[in-house]
Order: sequence, then C-alpha cells, then structure tokens
Amino acid sequence: MFDPEDLEEIREAKAEWEAEEVEPTVDRFGERKEQFTTDTGGQEVKRLYTPDDVSDVDYGEDLGFPAQEPYTRGVYSTMYRGRLWTMRQYAGFGTASETNERFHYLLDEGQTGLSMAFDLPTQMGYDSDSTMAEGEVGKSGVAIDTLDDFETVFEGIPLDEVSTSMTINAPASVLLAMYIAVGDKQGVPREELRGTIQNDILKEYVARNTYIYPPEPSMRIVTDIFEFCAEETPKFNTISISGYHIREAGSTAAQEVAFTLGDGIEYVEAALDAGLDVDEFAPQLSFFFASYNNILEEVAKFRAARRMWAKIMEERFGAENPKSKQLKFHTQTAGSTLTAQQIENNIVRVGYQALAAVLGGTQSLHTNGKDEALALPTEESVRTALRTQQILAHESGAADTIDPLAGSYYVESLTDGIEERAFEILQEVDDRGGMTRAIDEQWVQRQIQDTAFERQREIENEERIIVGVNRYEVDEEPEVDIQEVTEEDQQAQVDRLNGVREDRDDGAVEAALAALEDAARGTENLMPYIVDAVKAYATVGEICDVLRAEFGEYRPGAAV
Repeated sequence: MFDPEDLEEIREAKAEWEAEEVEPTVDRFGERKEQFTTDTGGQEVKRLYTPDDVSDVDYGEDLGFPAQEPYTRGVYSTMYRGRLWTMRQYAGFGTASETNERFHYLLDEGQTGLSMAFDLPTQMGYDSDSTMAEGEVGKSGVAIDTLDDFETVFEGIPLDEVSTSMTINAPASVLLAMYIAVGDKQGVPREELRGTIQNDILKEYVARNTYIYPPEPSMRIVTDIFEFCAEETPKFNTISISGYHIREAGSTAAQEVAFTLGDGIEYVEAALDAGLDVDEFAPQLSFFFASYNNILEEVAKFRAARRMWAKIMEERFGAENPKSKQLKFHTQTAGSTLTAQQIENNIVRVGYQALAAVLGGTQSLHTNGKDEALALPTEESVRTALRTQQILAHESGAADTIDPLAGSYYVESLTDGIEERAFEILQEVDDRGGMTRAIDEQWVQRQIQDTAFERQREIENEERIIVGVNRYEVDEEPEVDIQEVTEEDQQAQVDRLNGVREDRDDGAVEAALAALEDAARGTENLMPYIVDAVKAYATVGEICDVLRAEFGEYRPGAAV
C-alpha cells in the first residue's frame, strides 16, 4: 500500500528520530519496562509503529470491504449502522420460574436476545434428584429436568420474536429438542426459530470437563444436530464453537484462535464424513470468543479469526457459499479477570472488554456482572452490565463506523502477528493428527496449562499488575449483596420433578425411550427420537442414561 521510496524515507526519518529524540530521553528518564509485550501472546510491542510495519499488507487481499472476502473488516455490509449487536445477557439460576422472571426483567430493560445458563447437573445430564446433583441444583444456572421446566422458562415469551442462546454441550440435543417442543406448542414454525446452542463437545475435553460420552459418539450427536437443523430449523445456529473456555483456562489470544478454529475444522470434517454437504451446514456454524483487557490485542484477534476462517473454508474445504466462509461470533467479557477484591473495579474491566468486542465486530455480546467473582449476579449488577452495552451502543460512537481501527499500523501488525502464530499452532495440530488426537494425547491441555502457569507466576512476582489484587489494595472490603440458591429452592425443584413424573404417561415415556435406544444402536439421526422423548416428558437424565448405556462415558486418557 506504500511506495518503496516513501518507506525508505520513513525508515531514515525514524532512525533519526530515535537517535536525536528517543535515546537521550531514555538515557535520562528510562522507560517503565525493558520490553513491552501483548497481554497474553508475548508478541513484542514496539515503541512506535509506522507504515514500514505493514508494508506487506495488500488492501484487497488482506482487508477488503465488510461482507466481502476475506471478511477481516466484518461479515455484514453495514454492520452496526444497520443493526446493533444482539445484547444477550447470560441468565438463568435456581428454578424455571425465577429464570422466567429474570428473562422478562431483562427484556423489559432493553435486552435484545436471551442467553440461558444451566446448572451443573443439567450440563452433565443428571436429574435434580440424582445423588450426583446434591448441592448443585440451580446454583450455576437454571435446573432443567423436563419439558415442563422449559415451558415455564419461556412462559409469556414468544419464540418467534426472540432469539435464544443456550450454553449447553453434552446434552445439547436434549435441550434443543425441548426448545423445539416449546416452539411447536406455541405454534411457531420451526423454520422461524432463532438462536444458538453451544454444542461444542471438543472444548469440554480441553477446558470445562462437562462431557458425558466419548468423542466418537459425541461427534455423531453433533453431526446429527447439523443435519436435523439444516432441514428443520435453518435459522438456528447449530454450534457455537467456543474459544471462550479455552481462553478462560489460560490460553493466549493466538492459542484461543488456533484451538477454536481447530475444533471448527474437526466438526466440518466430521460432518463431511457423515455425508453432509459443506455449503448446506456451514452457514449455521457460529463461534464464541472471550474479550480480555488488552483492547487492541482483542480487536486484532477478532479480525484475524475472521480472515483465517474464510481462508480455511475456501482452501481446505472448497466452500463456495459466502455464508460458509463468514465467521460469526458471540463474545463474553472475561470472567476470569473479575476480582473478588474491590468488585466495583470489575465494572471498568467489563466496559473495556465490551469496547474491544464491539470494535472487533462481534455479532452478540454478554457483559458480566460486577459480582460474578462471588456468586450469580444480582438483578442490580445485571442491569449495570446491560447498561454498559447500551451506553457503548448509543453514547460512545464506537458503533457509528465499521472497523474503525483498520489501517492502524499497530492494529494491522497485531492482526498479522496473531494470524501467523495461530496458523503455526494449527500446523502443529495437523502434524499431530488433528484436534481430537491432540486433545486425547493431552497436548492441547499442556499448551494451555503452561501459559496459565506463566501468567500466575507473573502475577505473584508483580510482573503483571492486577489492580486491587497485587497493587492498590485496600484494607477492608465493603459488604455486598449476593444472589443465593437455598436448600429449599433445591428441594422445590425435586418436588416439581416428582410431580411431573406422577402426571405423565409412563407408557409413552417408555416407548419413546425404547425407540431412542434402537436408533442409538443403529445409524439413524437421533434428533427426531429425542424430540419425541421430551414431548412425552422424559427427563434429561432418562434420555442421557439411554445414550450412556449405549455409548459409554468418557474417561480422560482413554483411547479415542
């Protein structure tokens, strides 16, 4: 983009500036550090960036225009000038009725999409009265046992008017089936249902550990969902390939991109192996990233990820449909950066992280509550988190032009650097036989653990400053209200479950579960049978137990 003679003049002028201006100043006053690096990637941050640092950038090949390849600048032609990102606050706690109340509150406060959190038993495919669920019912999200719970969660919320994101993985097929069943009962055509299920089982083996089945049958369920939804719910995103939890486990920005896109590659290959056409299912793929405190590194990360996915889908898989190459993503601000000390500081952290996500072109955004380092967020902190997005949207000006940091010598250099490092990591993954094998060999986990260890060492040695934790502490912390789920709440959920079991048609349940068992033994798509089972009010645990009996349960280190 720059004339070679102009670049040479810039190099000479910079050398002169360093000799005459910088070196005397540094000799006299020094600088804060011997070396500056990006927040997590360790990429060197130079004192000053000039056109010389982006001399290899080709505007058409590397940047282009929004909605055109390589999508570096965004996947839609007008981006936020046409429609703001979806403000999708993560919510769900205790009982279905409490979650319904919170959903209505958020919608009344201006939220534009729902995001559903499930408690740990639901995420692991256990019912609330299971011994494995003791002490965890309703604590990390809403407890869902049967379709009756889902009907209560969405009471008074027309599914043809909202989109819903569900953070669920191993039992994703069951919760998706419940959502479809609620839509059927409301009379909403399935092709009008909008939303996303996370359904990203590979990252569970890496970072979160809420898996049930071994990888092979788990991937079968994932591809069954791809196939079913392409036909039945074409507006519903069938997977949210998650880098968020990889980053929260300790990865660098480049690792987050590489391992997330590596998982995406694995899902595409599994779907192709199952006989699906790439341009039939790929437009329904979506991604989920974290946004951390280093604003410019995060913006570069999002831009690099879009460009990389377009290249991967075209060059590796021969995708022709433009929508197959567009990386659409949801962002959540970084929960692991929130501190229990001086929790008001978390509002500031979340604001900066949200700004990075918007400058990077996210399609939807969740902003964390200030108190989430202590417990589930209170109504007050959820409102403040939502207001953070609304102020960003309507008062900051950040949404008024597309990709406003494009052309920044620093941001373009960072974008190139993250892309280069992420592709290097992906090559290592390929050399090891792909993500599934690299995960099974614990290689991916070790890379993340090493990074997390180094980060913690830096904090303990005060090489990395965390305000309120290892610098600028206060002697006493003020008392704060926290959201709690009581033993009475948990017992109420168990009583509700027992009531559903007493009222349902046991014969219909048994028949539906038997049909699912037969399908699991064969090769049929499991989704129609799971939908039938949830409509008969079979429980999450009963459905997952049928699949456990057929597929087995995953044990870390077992052969894939």
